[in-house]
Amino acid sequence: MQNSALTGTAAAGAPLPAHEQVYRDLRDRVLFGELAPGAPVTIQGLVAATGAGMTPVREAIRRLVADGALAAHGNRRVSVPVLGPGDVEELLFARLALEPELARRAALRADAAGRAALAAEDAALDGAIARGDVAGYLRHNHGFHARLYALAAAPVLEGIAAGLWLRFGPSMRVVCGRAGTGRMPDRHKEILAALEAGDATRAGEAMARDVADGMALLAQAPGDSIDSP
Repeated sequence: MQNSALTGTAAAGAPLPAHEQVYRDLRDRVLFGELAPGAPVTIQGLVAATGAGMTPVREAIRRLVADGALAAHGNRRVSVPVLGPGDVEELLFARLALEPELARRAALRADAAGRAALAAEDAALDGAIARGDVAGYLRHNHGFHARLYALAAAPVLEGIAAGLWLRFGPSMRVVCGRAGTGRMPDRHKEILAALEAGDATRAGEAMARDVADGMALLAQAPGDSIDSP
């Protein structure tokens, strides 16, 4: 099962409180670029979009601001921050410090069922790439990483990685929308082969290349936004 730190999936049979459901809904809208970087959104607009009450929406916004996923402005407006060159550089440094280590740990712990789930997620990602499905690409790419990091059994590292994904995920939607899914990096086959061999070193190296390739696309993109869907 995917760990809630990165995916937000509740434990089986455990209903979520309303405020937590709203938080996860808004978090996914940020993570997958439904709220575009730089585009202002009103609290009332988010209330209408989610169908939730003002109080849980305000609480969700407060948490997402604390996560660094949203920036609060006057007049009850919030927005997803636009990444500058310095932000991309810091995110690259942090991701390279964390995610290869998670991949190494996963290579040492993954069982046959875990590897099969990863392969299925990667196959779904390949389908999204072939269709030019931007939304599907983003969700399955994130899903692959989420499943992989859950296999690492390192909840502290996984939780930190989740926070980083919230910061760069929206900009990946912009880049993917402009460049197309066919140009997006995908080192997942290398990672899967390393896991099959139980080779932690190879898994970490492949993950480092995957992270570096993706962040290089962000670094090349202009620091602007797209219209919010």
